Amino acid sequence: MFPPPLPFSHALRALVKAPIATKHSSRSSLSLWYRMASTNANIWGLQDPSLIKHQSYIDGKWVSAKEGGTILVTNPATDEELGTVPEMGLEEAKSAIAAAGKAFASWGKTTARHRHDILMKFYSLMQENNDDLARIITLENGKTLTEAKGENAYSASFMEWYAEEAVRTYGEQIPSPFTNIRNVVIKQPVGVVAIFTPWNFPSAMITRKLGAALAAGCTAVIKPPPETPFSALALAELSRRAGVPDGVINIVTTQKNVIEVGREMCESKTVRKVSFTGSTPVAKGLYGMAASTLKKVSIEAGGNAPFIVFDDADIDQAVEGAIACKFRGSGQTCVCANRIYVQSSVYADFASKLAEKVTAFKVGNGLDETTTHGPLIHEKAISKVTRHVEDAVSRGAQVLVGGKRVDGAGAFFTPTVLSEVPAGALFNVEETFGPVAALTKFETEEEVIALANDADVGLAGYFFSRDVGRIWRVAEALEVGMVGTNTGLISHATIPFGGVKESGIGREGSHGIEEYLNQKLIAFGGI
Repeated sequence: MFPPPLPFSHALRALVKAPIATKHSSRSSLSLWYRMASTNANIWGLQDPSLIKHQSYIDGKWVSAKEGGTILVTNPATDEELGTVPEMGLEEAKSAIAAAGKAFASWGKTTARHRHDILMKFYSLMQENNDDLARIITLENGKTLTEAKGENAYSASFMEWYAEEAVRTYGEQIPSPFTNIRNVVIKQPVGVVAIFTPWNFPSAMITRKLGAALAAGCTAVIKPPPETPFSALALAELSRRAGVPDGVINIVTTQKNVIEVGREMCESKTVRKVSFTGSTPVAKGLYGMAASTLKKVSIEAGGNAPFIVFDDADIDQAVEGAIACKFRGSGQTCVCANRIYVQSSVYADFASKLAEKVTAFKVGNGLDETTTHGPLIHEKAISKVTRHVEDAVSRGAQVLVGGKRVDGAGAFFTPTVLSEVPAGALFNVEETFGPVAALTKFETEEEVIALANDADVGLAGYFFSRDVGRIWRVAEALEVGMVGTNTGLISHATIPFGGVKESGIGREGSHGIEEYLNQKLIAFGGI
């Protein structure tokens, strides 16, 4: 049984409504489009301005919405208007799916070596355009330019990894119990893939899915987030330069029409697989729609990562791990430490050292070289972080650093450290998605494992200890898909990324190409 449509509609509309008032608005005025285009070079400051596209990409063509609507995109650091993209609807979604279906007839039959070569060209183009692609990420997402360059390198690595995986999609021969039969298993591409991506990694969340799909021989229809569509469109331009044929990659930008577009992408019989990264409520809705035709799905949904510091940990190492894990992207990643548990005997030492480090952070525009942390994505994000801080303080938590919004333009919140946060605070119940380290004290290993596993989701978990026995016990006991022991960084192209419980289904990276392949048995008789 799949989820009822009404809650899913509410969940999707919740994602749409907040940005409309604070980050975007739908307009159909041609004068606005031309004004945006005329100042485009000044706003973006790219070496190659042709990477900025104000149209969606369907069947190898740059197209506007048939009804003329547009989505206004702004810089979350300055509230400056960056430009518009089309407000596509159901008709355009159907066209994109049809184009992908048509292209699959030929792309799915290409050799693995051919796909390898195109993906490697794609990878090289992403490296060659690193500065421009990073600048696009910073301007529409807000993260620092240093982090944006890191994201582009991470994003490109999926193209390189899956290029090599394309030529490793081995079949097998299975011994038969009968002397006159031989069993051979081959692998074939699933077909058209619907891809839904979030705004926190505007580039990498696309290539982590798209790289695997292309390498397997699949074609794709991508719905990028309305907050950060320009990175997706720049990738489409690079794919064209890399030699990806028309119709193999299609991008449909939408905001107010997200429900009908999303439904078509999930329920169309032409689409054979759905891949989604985003919130758990929306994941459940899309999963239910995909179930209507029993599609293959890959889902990476919400996280609420525990970060545990035991009394035998290297405290300085744990502090550095917490900074890397908690404050990356201003706390807006799905694997960020969200619940920080520190054993009582080292609690004060860890808290003081962490607060000292966080005090030195500089919040500001990501293009400023001195900035260490950029803005949150929009006002809704600010409101959620504020609500979590106020809840914790009302329950007795102490603000060691930060704790409030930064006045002025942009969606900035001061990097924050809270101590004495009770286990029942919202920080320990909901995913915060903001730059706040909320510290909760614990006494025993058994106690903290129970606290860490007391969540409906299980994406990532972290802990710091120098006891080998404890490392094995805790790593095996944590109910998550990925564990970082004595490190706050776990993500790269070669590892299986994904969670358990309500954090998702399937894995991306590593051997994730298997998610885009079907196995077929061919039994040879009469031998």
